[in-house]
Amino acid sequence: MKRTTLALMTAALLLTGLCQADAKDKKVPDVLKFTVKSIDGKAVKLSKYQGKVILVVNVASNCGFTPQYSELQKLHKKYGSKGLAILGFPCNQFGRQEPGSEAEIKKFCESKYNVEFDMFSKVDVKGSKQSDLYAYLTKNSKKTGNVRWNFEKFLIGRDGKIIGRYKSGIAPNSKTLIGAVEGALAKK
Repeated sequence: MKRTTLALMTAALLLTGLCQADAKDKKVPDVLKFTVKSIDGKAVKLSKYQGKVILVVNVASNCGFTPQYSELQKLHKKYGSKGLAILGFPCNQFGRQEPGSEAEIKKFCESKYNVEFDMFSKVDVKGSKQSDLYAYLTKNSKKTGNVRWNFEKFLIGRDGKIIGRYKSGIAPNSKTLIGAVEGALAKK
């Protein structure tokens, strides 16, 4: 009886140690430690995207680059099941090109571009009210500094490291961006 109890206690201790080691191995990268609001106003912990390749994009409904929504949706369709998460953050800081409410933005994105990727509440991507996520992205990418216009993109690898930063003119269907996304998805 004592041997059985001792064996059970030893097994329990070993399992506890393995669970703790597993938790340490899955440490959340700094870029995913933020909580943001969905376009519907719900809190979203970015840690839910851990292990995925993430493309963060500041978006706007009345911009010359707005048709990139269509290309982003195509990326989502093609690579979403392979581990790509596209996160759209509306921003009204450039030419006041995103003046609508979250409900209006959501309706526009769904009706005009059939957007299915994750959209979030409006944020400031620069300045004194810059969101914490964008403060992190603009300070920790290889190309630091303020976001300069709508539809600037940050690509984050499965490991939580910022792989690249792409100006607005780099379209989601460009060879440059697709190559980077496919390369990041190939790394497990």
